[in-house]
Amino acid sequence: MKDIEQIAGRLDGSGKRFGVVASRFNERIVERLLSAAVDCLVRHGVQPTDLTVVRVPGAWEIPTALEELATRGGVDGLVALGCVIRGETPHFETICAEASRGIAAVGERHRLPVGFGLLTCDTGAQAEERSGGKAGNKGREAAEAALEMASLLAALRAGATQDVARRPQLA
Repeated sequence: MKDIEQIAGRLDGSGKRFGVVASRFNERIVERLLSAAVDCLVRHGVQPTDLTVVRVPGAWEIPTALEELATRGGVDGLVALGCVIRGETPHFETICAEASRGIAAVGERHRLPVGFGLLTCDTGAQAEERSGGKAGNKGREAAEAALEMASLLAALRAGATQDVARRPQLA
């Protein structure tokens, strides 16, 4: 492996700008995701003045707000946060699939990292576990993914090579 070029991102948001889109639906869960995501970004060097938080009604609206932030420019990465809990109708599948598709499309279309923090859970208990319980906090994980990918894309675009370990280095 020593002769193989290795390029990887780092958890370093210094000098970078991020947008976070958070839904209000299932607000108690999403607020925990948002708090962890913002904390993660700031802990890894993103200045609070370089963060924009956009609130939308629900998961369906997340891709539209992400698209506007990406089109506006001036961001190095985005984070999508929301929570959809299965009900008794097929509505759950439609919302989850289309919101996920839309979130991915923004990243592809604008060549921007989009951390995926949309919880799609069968029960409220599962959502609780994924927003700070035993399963961790998916908001923090989405922010970490966006940070790492923003760093990686910057390195790839600059043609920089870094010696890295198997895991990203902490800033």
